[in-house]
Amino acid sequence: MKRMMFTLISTGVFTTITHAQNKLSISGFVHEAGSKESLPGAIVQVKDAEIFAATNEQGYYSLSLKPGTYVIQLYYPGYNDTSLNIDLQENKIIDLAIHPRNSLEAVVVTAKTGNAQEVRGSTHQLSSEQVKNIPALLGEKDVFKVIKLLPGVQKGQEGSSGFNVRGGNTDQNLVILDDAVVYNASHLFGFISIFNGDAIKGIELIKGGFPAKYGERLSSVLNITMKDGDKQRYKREVGLGLLSSRATFEGPIVKNKASFLVSARRSYADVLAAPIIKATAKGSSLGANFYDFNAKVNYQIDKKNSIYLSGYLGKDRFSSKSNPEKESFSKMVFGWGNTIGSLRWSHIFNPRLFANMSVNYSNYRMGINMQERFQGETYKMSLLSSIDDIGGKYDFSYFANSNHTIRAGYKITRHYFKPSTFVEIEKGQKFPNPNKEYESWEHNLYLDDEWKISKKLAANLGLRGTAFIAGSRPYFNIEPRASARFLIDDQTSVKASYTIMNQYLHLLTSSSLNLPSDLWVPATDKIGPQRAQQYSLGFFRDIEHPGLSLSLEGYYKDMSNIITYKEGVSFFDMEDPAELSKNGAFEDKVSSGIGHSYGAELMVQKPKGRLNGWLAYTLSWTKFKFEDINNGKFFYPRFDRRHDLNLVGFYELSPRIRINALFTIATGNPIIITRQDGTTVSNIPADGNLANPGIYLDNASIFSGRNDFRTELYHRMDLGIQFSRERKKGTRTWEFSFYNLYNRKNPFFYSMEYNNSGNERALYKYTIFPFIPSFTYSFKFK
Repeated sequence: MKRMMFTLISTGVFTTITHAQNKLSISGFVHEAGSKESLPGAIVQVKDAEIFAATNEQGYYSLSLKPGTYVIQLYYPGYNDTSLNIDLQENKIIDLAIHPRNSLEAVVVTAKTGNAQEVRGSTHQLSSEQVKNIPALLGEKDVFKVIKLLPGVQKGQEGSSGFNVRGGNTDQNLVILDDAVVYNASHLFGFISIFNGDAIKGIELIKGGFPAKYGERLSSVLNITMKDGDKQRYKREVGLGLLSSRATFEGPIVKNKASFLVSARRSYADVLAAPIIKATAKGSSLGANFYDFNAKVNYQIDKKNSIYLSGYLGKDRFSSKSNPEKESFSKMVFGWGNTIGSLRWSHIFNPRLFANMSVNYSNYRMGINMQERFQGETYKMSLLSSIDDIGGKYDFSYFANSNHTIRAGYKITRHYFKPSTFVEIEKGQKFPNPNKEYESWEHNLYLDDEWKISKKLAANLGLRGTAFIAGSRPYFNIEPRASARFLIDDQTSVKASYTIMNQYLHLLTSSSLNLPSDLWVPATDKIGPQRAQQYSLGFFRDIEHPGLSLSLEGYYKDMSNIITYKEGVSFFDMEDPAELSKNGAFEDKVSSGIGHSYGAELMVQKPKGRLNGWLAYTLSWTKFKFEDINNGKFFYPRFDRRHDLNLVGFYELSPRIRINALFTIATGNPIIITRQDGTTVSNIPADGNLANPGIYLDNASIFSGRNDFRTELYHRMDLGIQFSRERKKGTRTWEFSFYNLYNRKNPFFYSMEYNNSGNERALYKYTIFPFIPSFTYSFKFK
């Protein structure tokens, strides 16, 4: 397989170079008219010809054409279609500008390349406007909330920002912000993500058919790019919600050449709640807050060189105190956060050769400090976990001709892990840190060839070589990538893909805690890298009238070397620090296993018009197996859901009023029910209606198995209404959101408890997200 792919790529490269010699090039950047913001993913197409190109992440395009006169057409979601006459007698560099369309203007897709024409499937492109138009929970617009409305993405626990893709764990998602990896993308214990929509330009989710450029994770790539900043004029925007406030500033440093963007957000629930808690809790206190800060500057040195510097800083803090002035008291401070930076240089060697070099830094840290005094004795505990990455990469794109693009690159990353640093002081004793620290180096080299072989057949073939060096055992792997598309007609295609992925990092998370108790650990001599093979096959159809796009995909994925804590072991397995200091390495606390996931995904989109939106349905099965868990038998992980349906709609009632709504319904997820004595419950004989306050159990209940109990059906409807109005100084927008419109009592967790008489056990359901109205106010200055 690997040898055949290498032969195909080599043949394609030779053929491409030969054919490219007789053509001219037209190249440049596509940007928004006015702001000069580059637009990745824009389509540049030759009218009445099957020749087109999509701009890369920097908004660059290149077309190879014979000498002549052409009409170049430009398309980008949410913008007016644009055309330009070109007389091509020599190589030309032309930057193309496109205007945002009137929000009420319905644009019919005509010649634009659509979903069916793209070579790869299993990919979704989103804009920041789509994120902003989704109904908000407590006024917070969130990237991850939108991601979980797409097919193939399983919902996590309600209110959580985590997501699972095609049966993979949350650590199997590669989340990238401006070329830098993000290790924990959540605020407020997963309630929202760290991504501020005001600072985001583009979002791309890849679930399968991964190009060779991407690796390092098994299940998905979520690539998020920040805005560059307006190069023409200064802009200011502020927003106020129930949970947080935000402010964004952008503008030119040197007009048409350099710009900046600064965006900040801060929650204030702790400030508002503190007086209430203090007055009612008799001296106790409880607080949770977060902040994040995005910044970016860029400078176009000349027509061929640009540099970009971007950064993110964010932190969460949770604290609690009880009886601080009394003999017995307890207090806890829990914090986590990310520091991310990226420096990038883009260079055009010639119209056909584009290069991008970047240096990246990413740090994630999590810490807990606890103190308790009881009967005159003080107990203290502190724990710190962190991962530091620093690395660089160099990517090349060679636009040989309009039917052939070759990409290659190299990436190196140095990882430094502190899985957990633990110190406990008990009666004056100090226990040393028993855990190891790890340093590792990861290397990735790739070659990728996107080739339009004939009028109907196109392929994306690639190879990725990986090396991971940690401790005494290095790991080396070759990852073949193959995607193909066959056109049945201009608007209908069949696509298939095959990929192998390796992941050298593992995430250990306690399933019993709703805390960011994340321990990132590397592959070691004892614990090998995770590995996955994925196959996909899909049918794609673009329907010109009424402007619909349809996709139906099936997939199968095998996973190996996935790890989890052994039975009875968790993040806080620290009851005997003296014993822990003897054998504290994480390898002794985990079990390694395998997984299978397969299913089908349907998506119907209407991307344009006054009424637009999408329907997404997923049918899937996921099973895991670990030798030391569930007696070595397969079981369903907690995020497994058989059916998942999402319906999302936007309607522009008038130039000032927009209505958005979503409905979601999904099979319940499998969970473990724990008795008060600590044993687990499964195969619970229930009356079939878990909405009852208590389901009573008899002595015939079976106390064994893992995740044998599946929660009830989950469903809810959200509604949002936006009112916008132009003022002298800018645009004012009020948005009213209604979460769980009909007050569905969806379960957040279950608890097995004794009833009031104390002689019968019952299973109780608890709901914490009922009907929740909220509002958001924003003002965009002129």
